[in-house]
Amino acid sequence: MLAIFSFAPQPTYAMHIMEGFLPAKWCIFWYVLSTPFVILGIISISKRVSKNPELKLLLGVSGAFAFVLSALKIPSVTGSSSHPTGVGLGAVLFGPFAMSVLGCIVLLFQAILLAHGGLTTLGANTFSMAVVGPLAAYGIFVFSRKVGLSTGIAVFLAAALGDLLTYVTTSIQLALAFPAVTGGVAASAVKFLTIFAVTQIPLAISEGLLTVVVFNFLSSYSKNELALLNLISPKGKEA
Repeated sequence: MLAIFSFAPQPTYAMHIMEGFLPAKWCIFWYVLSTPFVILGIISISKRVSKNPELKLLLGVSGAFAFVLSALKIPSVTGSSSHPTGVGLGAVLFGPFAMSVLGCIVLLFQAILLAHGGLTTLGANTFSMAVVGPLAAYGIFVFSRKVGLSTGIAVFLAAALGDLLTYVTTSIQLALAFPAVTGGVAASAVKFLTIFAVTQIPLAISEGLLTVVVFNFLSSYSKNELALLNLISPKGKEA
């Protein structure tokens, strides 16, 4: 068990758990848990796109943003790796369920083309990065706007905290699969959280800032699309 904790962070790449790393029962469990969200996302995207076909390009941009950011692997001083998620932007634009689909597709392509993550662990990676991350980001964005924060600050908090909660979820997933001999799941979760926190906090802040920059760019050059999503008024002001 000590060996597992010593070497696990290196191949799991923080929020992308590697192929074959999780026991079969946990792979099945996370697949089952993630599937309803992906189905809801397919329905959500289908309705949105059929009603407003011009949103397809923006949907593609959201997926591409998540693909590029989550494919970056940045070495940690702890010997593990961390990466941004990129799911905050899509969650703010299209809602959490649509981002569950985009995130799952992103993870699938990364597993096949980049050997980043895996097919057996796709359910677990989808749940952390494409379910919990978008749900957290969307909820934080909506709450921030309701309490009167500006759109820029709301987008920043959504992207940054959505990123952090993704890595928290992955740490819990690993802890459930590999509980510590002493202290069980809780002790194991603390260990994984500590390992990943060193690089993930500044990464989350960086992702939040970058997401604001991209959102502001879209606000200037995709006004019609953002107006259709009720994020800005037709005149280009905050909705």
